[in-house]
Amino acid sequence: MITRIARTAGFSGLLAALLLTLLQSFWVAPLILQAETYESAAPAIEQHEHAEGAAAHEHSAEAWAPEDGWQRVLSTTGGNLVVAVGFALILAALYSLREPGRVAAGALWGLAGFAVFCLAPTLGLPPELPGTAAADLGQRQTWWIGTAAASAAGLALLVFARHWLFKVLGAALLVTPHLIGAPQPAVHESLAPEALATQFKIASWLTNAAFWLALGLLSAWLYRRAGQA
Repeated sequence: MITRIARTAGFSGLLAALLLTLLQSFWVAPLILQAETYESAAPAIEQHEHAEGAAAHEHSAEAWAPEDGWQRVLSTTGGNLVVAVGFALILAALYSLREPGRVAAGALWGLAGFAVFCLAPTLGLPPELPGTAAADLGQRQTWWIGTAAASAAGLALLVFARHWLFKVLGAALLVTPHLIGAPQPAVHESLAPEALATQFKIASWLTNAAFWLALGLLSAWLYRRAGQA
């Protein structure tokens, strides 16, 4: 069983990661590069007026980042591969508990993964371009993890629970993080135009949806094939 799960996760994660990298390279990355031109055009030194007087804050050099070209593509591919294999391991482990009756069922598992790990968290914390104001990183990470966990539990109860009380609990879990609200910056501002930010959100959602559909279908097919061998 462990070998079956590992092979399923390895091969499906690799193929899905390559698909995601391809989509990002042609659709998402150009939007990020365009937003970075606005970020680099911003003044390096910003003047902030305080009640006590004027104080200048000079932004230090940023940490290392991959250069445009093969370095950026290679870094993106590596990150996507790690994430894709991790998600594929989760799907394969779930298949060991409830094996998909047909390959098409993998699409439903993939859509569920998209809803849990992408759609639900980004309803409160949408994908952001470089140069966008954001709340504290720790607070955003805590809310993201809590939202993903609540969404996974809520969706599982809605789909698999039989008693209506558990289904009501599942629905409550789905909406609770959004009633609490995601942490937001004091001032909402972005260096990139709003139209570009909207394009980036749509591109991020659609590429992730394609990734999860591919991951679900590939993992279900490979898992079933490994069981028949």
